[in-house]
Amino acid sequence: MPKLVRFYIRHVLIGWAIAAAFVAMLVYFNVAGLRHLILETDQGWIAGLMLFVSNGVVFAGVQFGIAVMLLAEDDSGPRGGRRQRVAKVWLPMAIPVEKRPAAERRRR
Repeated sequence: MPKLVRFYIRHVLIGWAIAAAFVAMLVYFNVAGLRHLILETDQGWIAGLMLFVSNGVVFAGVQFGIAVMLLAEDDSGPRGGRRQRVAKVWLPMAIPVEKRPAAERRRR
């Protein structure tokens, strides 16, 4: 099996395991009455299955995305040019300003 396929399957399974743990904690801590809904009603297993599958898809995708992003190579080598400093020369410059009466300035 190619390395990329093994990589994908491994990280998707990790995501599904995290989703299973997350759903188990939701049921254990009875968040929003989920324990009663899942364990004490006739069709509660459907709600539990839907919760597990939807969270499994999300967690598996996030886990695989993070794993792919962590594959990036480190860019610790030299970047850019020679980093030579540019000399800044400040020259005084006259800026002409029109003088207008105060009444004319207030109209604008």
